[in-house]
Amino acid sequence: MNQEEVIQKVAKQVKSKLEGEGSGHDWWHINRVWNNAKHIAEKESESGKDLNMFHIELGALLHDIADYKFHGGDELIGGQVSEQLLKEFNVSKEDIEAVVHIVNNVSFKGELSENKMKSMDGKIVQDADRLDAMGAIGIARCFAYGGYKGGEFHNPDSKAHLNMTKEEYKTNKSTSINHFYEKLLLLKDLMNTKSGKAIAEGRHVYMEQFLEQFFAEWDCTL
Repeated sequence: MNQEEVIQKVAKQVKSKLEGEGSGHDWWHINRVWNNAKHIAEKESESGKDLNMFHIELGALLHDIADYKFHGGDELIGGQVSEQLLKEFNVSKEDIEAVVHIVNNVSFKGELSENKMKSMDGKIVQDADRLDAMGAIGIARCFAYGGYKGGEFHNPDSKAHLNMTKEEYKTNKSTSINHFYEKLLLLKDLMNTKSGKAIAEGRHVYMEQFLEQFFAEWDCTL
């Protein structure tokens, strides 16, 4: 089985598992991250970076195959599920290790201390995932996840928790609006690649404009 066949079979498996999921971590999120990652990789390769598209595409497809948020906080389960699936398709040990590293380190929670992503391939997937948490789609996903978890979308008596530790972030229960300040508005300055940063700039401005409109309507000044 060649690499393209593996990618397509993995995509089919991921789509089957995540299609219709309601928290914003569904197949279409995966598909957008996959496309974002390919777009960023194309731009980065133009500047001479040596990239492995097999690792990038598989990392993007599998990055949320078993998100820790839905598995009791287990940060390794995504990599374990990915490894098991890739073994079924006879992917080499070296390729599996590279993809598992991406899956286990892509999440924002790790950036609250240090970015543990070591490979440029992984940093591209990380940028692609973060872009999908920004802009219009990021706003939609933020409220979808908040509703899925049964949280309030805004409570003026609830203040955002800034400078949280990794463990505090994992257990934090917050409103959707607070999540902008606890994560979404921080992403612009955490991008790894030049092309990712360029896209993030516009999406960041859009979120700022949304919040300005939101608070004006909340305060009945518009």
